[in-house]
Amino acid sequence: MTTTPPSAHLGAATAPDGSALLLRRHGLRCTASRLCALRLLATSGQHYSSAEVCAVLQERSLPFDQATVYRTLETFTDVGLAHAVHGPGPKRHGVSSEPHHHAVCEECGHVQDLAIADMGEAVERITRLTGLRAGAGGSLLLYGRCARCSP
Repeated sequence: MTTTPPSAHLGAATAPDGSALLLRRHGLRCTASRLCALRLLATSGQHYSSAEVCAVLQERSLPFDQATVYRTLETFTDVGLAHAVHGPGPKRHGVSSEPHHHAVCEECGHVQDLAIADMGEAVERITRLTGLRAGAGGSLLLYGRCARCSP
């Protein structure tokens, strides 16, 4: 059986979506796994575990193994291209051009972005109650049950 190389599914490394340029700006080489993972995270608006990214890429006939995907997501997080959200189950990764907070379902692990502007009053109250001030990259993690998992 012949498999199509991952690069054949990507188009040119300098595709108009800007993924290759974004990787270079973060000091990363433009490998097929990095381009595919970045495009998935950026276009989906979702947070994925390494196993979920691997499964989606394999469904698209992109033969990446989970170890490669895991290292790719960790590299993205290390250089600030993505962020990691810890919750029940595996760590999930997402990308966003705007700082934001997260709501995490304790049952299924789904992660929902919460805009900073929508959480301003809550963050101010937390600061008054605790004295804790969020740093520039600080993010609140709100844990509970999503609408699908609530009784």
